[in-house]
Order: sequence, then structure tokens, then C-alpha cells
Amino acid sequence: MSLNDAVAQRLAMIAKLQDLLGFDRFRAISNERASRAVEGLSVDVAELAKDKKRLLDIDGIGPKIADKIIEFVETGRMSELDELSQQVPAGVVKMMEIPGLGPKTASLLWKTKGIDSVPRLKQAIEQGELLDVPRLGEKSIARLRESIELVEQGQKRVPLGIALPIAEEFVRAMERVPHVKRAAYAGSLRRGKDTIGDIDILVCVDDLAHAGPVAEAFRAQPRVTHVLVAGDTRSSVRAAIRNLHGAVSADADIRTKGGEVEDVAGHSIQVDLRLLPIESWGAALMYFTGSKEHNIRLRERALKRGCTLTDYGLFPEDDAPAKDTAAEPKSSKSKSKSKGSAKASPKAAKTPPPKKAAAQTDDRPPHERGVKPIAGKTEEEVYHALGLPYIPPEIREDRSELDLTETPRLVELGDIQAELHAHTTASDGALSIEELAREAHRRGFHTIAVTDHSKSSAIAGGLTVDRLLEHIDAVHAARAKVKGIHILEGSEVDILADGTLDYDGKTLAKLDIVVASPHTALKQDPEAATKRLLKAISNPHVHILGHPTGRLVNRRPGLSPDMGQIVRAAAEHRVALEINAHWMRLDLRDTHTKAAIDAGCLIAIDCDVHAREDFDNLRYGVLTARRGWVTRERCVNAWDQAKLLAFLKSKR
Repeated sequence: MSLNDAVAQRLAMIAKLQDLLGFDRFRAISNERASRAVEGLSVDVAELAKDKKRLLDIDGIGPKIADKIIEFVETGRMSELDELSQQVPAGVVKMMEIPGLGPKTASLLWKTKGIDSVPRLKQAIEQGELLDVPRLGEKSIARLRESIELVEQGQKRVPLGIALPIAEEFVRAMERVPHVKRAAYAGSLRRGKDTIGDIDILVCVDDLAHAGPVAEAFRAQPRVTHVLVAGDTRSSVRAAIRNLHGAVSADADIRTKGGEVEDVAGHSIQVDLRLLPIESWGAALMYFTGSKEHNIRLRERALKRGCTLTDYGLFPEDDAPAKDTAAEPKSSKSKSKSKGSAKASPKAAKTPPPKKAAAQTDDRPPHERGVKPIAGKTEEEVYHALGLPYIPPEIREDRSELDLTETPRLVELGDIQAELHAHTTASDGALSIEELAREAHRRGFHTIAVTDHSKSSAIAGGLTVDRLLEHIDAVHAARAKVKGIHILEGSEVDILADGTLDYDGKTLAKLDIVVASPHTALKQDPEAATKRLLKAISNPHVHILGHPTGRLVNRRPGLSPDMGQIVRAAAEHRVALEINAHWMRLDLRDTHTKAAIDAGCLIAIDCDVHAREDFDNLRYGVLTARRGWVTRERCVNAWDQAKLLAFLKSKR
């Protein structure tokens, strides 16, 4: 674990413990924000801790939190965390890892029932001890039992590339159901996060009177294994993870012994359904897309403008005319009488009539009181009403997106015109050079780079220098046979542990394109990893730094270099940093990508093609790029052929 991760985890734990112990909610929110800020840093927090002012320059970190960070860097401890931990049994904190069991409920169970561990909680459920606990009915307890079982099975967050096809399957199915007008997935999946906790499906119906049959259709989908909640407007199910396109791979570094990309046997994911009226579609899509932090900022902005923002729309505040009108009788006679009595008696002005008082104390949500929304049909409408441009879902993370004055033109799937990292049967690919080129041409690309592995990647059939030279000739021959696409001769060259490349300069100079990637020694300490990658970046023959950390999502953390130094060097040497689009890699990750963009780097979005279906992973790379605020102009794969080839030749 990197130092940044360690600091972020401890700040997040402080927030959890503060919530559990009933501290002021704003204190917990401050620690949560700081945790996310540290997690997203591209530089080692130890460097920043040498100068408190540099920490204070980070949005979300104030003086007290800066002191905690400095304390941890210098001593390896946070005294506040130690003090809070002494007040709460470790088992209670563990209980909060159970999906659906938040700090308030965990605190309630601990303080009223003495439940201080997951085993004790299981026992209490089986013995019926929770039936008299406020807010915990039979259905809630049943869901809690299911959640504990999932935790015990080792259920983990699901990679983007597994969750997205399942969500799309549900959306397509719901769109075919009678009375459904719109359907979409929301949540962290719509924001393109690399792993997903659960899937949110939103559905609009022409009339909520038809909600029951629509919800039944959702619960009857073939992938459903358990029904957790069965309501007309809200349902939750467990969906099996099986029979997914792209669940196997030819990539020797990714696949397991059986060829699988991810072990999902027997696993499932929770899918939640919410049925909505069409007039609330935009507000609900915004609300359920999140992030929580982004939504908090929007609600704060709404309040400053005298409004209330909910998942049903943007409404005027309780004392605004729209509410008063809804609460008062509509006849002009009633209005005149009300005004007259207010003028006739000063006392009456201070003590409103009973009907008015009832309206003011009505704590139902505004949509239930008949208040007319200012906006809500579309997300664009809500953002505009809040004085904001439309914010793309991928950047809704409370990372300065509300400072935007216009919608950024982020890179899109249709912008990508070249694949610059692909393997053939010469190493560990499944396609010949010609097959690879024809498939790339079929998908509309103007350029394909053949970048088979270098000699040190023996497990992947890496090419010796002699084999590489023969391979170059084979690429030339394929160019004559496959028209309409330019085939580049290249290599994915191993970056050895000391930063040298697997081929010498004379050999590299013969190639059109060099993708330099780390494949081994992926547990190096951060300092060694940083020096290693910096040396590779400074090599004049390198065009792209491939999957820079070597991580595998949910499986391998990879290198933890000082990304601040890496992105500055890449910008200086005009080396493009790769977002490897395979959903098991997504490396660069989103926060590193944003740091690269801020530093002025070029970005390459590559599928690391080993088989025909690997081209389909492009969308995951684009989602990650969008989360990192990558524009079309900064993505080398989005350039036209002339500009791309000029860039490649500029390093020769």
C-alpha cells in the first residue's frame, strides 16, 4: 500500500468513527473530503508534508487535517484515530462493511443491543433480537442477513467491464416492457468508475399506475437469482455474473490458468430498480448518478438560490410563492379574506391562521405537497436552473467541475481513429498481422500498430532481435495486401527493473512506434519505480509509456511511482501516457490521467489487442479518459493520420 493510500484510509476511518460516535456530521464530511483529495493526489504526500502550505493548497485539506497528515508521515500514527478507535470495538467498525449497514444503525445496534461484531449480529438476527429495533422491520432484517452472507462469501466490487454489460442487458430488457418510456443505468457505473458496488437502473413509465407490472418484469429477468426487495416503485435483486462477453483473454499477463480474466464463478451483483414519473427523469438521473460529493455541492448551490434539490426536481423553498399557493385555497375570495384579516389584526400577523401553520409544518417532500418544480425533466434543465453548464457524468466527483463556465468537449468513442498497441500470433495474440489489420479497418481505424512483445517476455512469446527483424518484413508484406489502413511496425518493449529497454537503440530505431511497458518487478518501492519509469521516458525512441503502473484491477496493485515526476517528464519528452483500455487494467487510472492532463501530457487510449473482441474494450478506456478530463486534442489516437505519423516521426 502506498503512503497516499494509507493516509486516505485513515482519514476515511476517522470519518466513519465520528459518524458512529455521533460527532457533528460536518466534521466527518471534512475528513471524507480530505481522504478523497489525498487518494487522488498524483504526488507522494510525504513530499507535500515537508511544507504545510503545500498541503493547505489542496482543496479539501484544512489546517487540522494537514496536521494529521504531517503527524502520520513523521510518526506512522494519527493520534486522533487512535483515540477514536479506543472508544469503539473493532467489531463494530467491521459491521459497517456490511452493505446497507451505516454508522447510525451500527451505533444503534451497539448501544442498545450490545452487538459489537458480525458474528454477534448474525446471532441476534437468528434469535429475533432485532425485531424491536427502530427502523429495522422484517424486510430490513432479511436484507441484512443477505448482505452478511455476501460479505462472508468474499463479495467484492465488480470491475467496470463486468458490471456494464449486465446493466445494459437490464436496460434493454426494461425498454421492451409495455408502458416503459425511458430506461438507463446510473450510479458509479454511469460515471465510469473502474469498479462498481451495485447497479442502479432507472425507469420512467407513462403512468405510475402501471408500475407494478413493470417492476414484476424487472424481477423476472433471467439473470436474477434472489429478490431482495419487491415493491411497485422500488425493487432490488441479485443478478448472476455469468456468460459475459470478454470474460476470457489471450493476454498472458491477465488471464488465469483457465484463460478467464476474472474469477466470477458463483458471484452476483445487486441491481436496484427505481420507477419514476417522466417529469422527474432528469433530476432523478442526476441524483442517482452522483457522486454523493457532487450532489452535496449541488444541493448547497440550490439552497443559496432559495431552492431545494431532490430526486424529483428543483423546487422553490418552503416559504416561496409556489408552496404558499399550493397550501392556500385557490379562490380569489379566500385570498382576499386572508389578506384582510392580516391587516385588521397585528396579532393575527404574528400568529398565522391554523391552516397556514399546518402548511408550514408539513414535512412531506415538496413533490408530495403539490409544489411545482422549477426544473426536473432533463439534467441540462436542472444544471441550467442552477446557473451551471451541463456537467458530463464522468467528472461529477467534486473535483472543481462546478467551476466550469461551459461544458467541456471530452474525448468520445467516435473520436478514436487508431489503435497503437496490438499483438499478433508472433507473440501472444490470436490474430495474424493481416487479420488484425482487416479487423481494425472494419472498425473504421486509419492506423493499426503491430506491437508484439520483446524478448524478455518469454511467457508471452517475446521476439528475439532476429525474430523482430523478420516480423518487420512480415508487416511490410501485409501492407501490400491490406488496403485502406496504415500498418505500423512496432514493439511493446519491456522496461527492465533498472529502467533500460529490452532492445538496444539500433534495433528500436528500425521501428515506427515503440510502446515501453513494465511487466516484471511490479513490487518495487516507489523511489525505484519512479527512477525506472523516468529512465524509460527519457529514452529518445519511446513514443508511448504503456500501462505505466502494471496494475490489475482487484488483483494486483502494481507500481506506486511518484506520478507528479512521471507526468512532468512525459510532458517534457512528449511521450504519450497510455490508458490501457482493458477493463482489468485501466492503467493509467482516472486520477493519474487527470494529473497528466494538468501537466500538459499527451494521452494514448489503447486496447492492447490480443484477440478480435479486445477492440470492444475501447469504451472502458474512453470512460477512464473522460474521468481524467481528456479532450480530443490531447489524445493521439484521435488525431488524423497525417498528424499522428508526424508525431511518431518526430522522435526518429
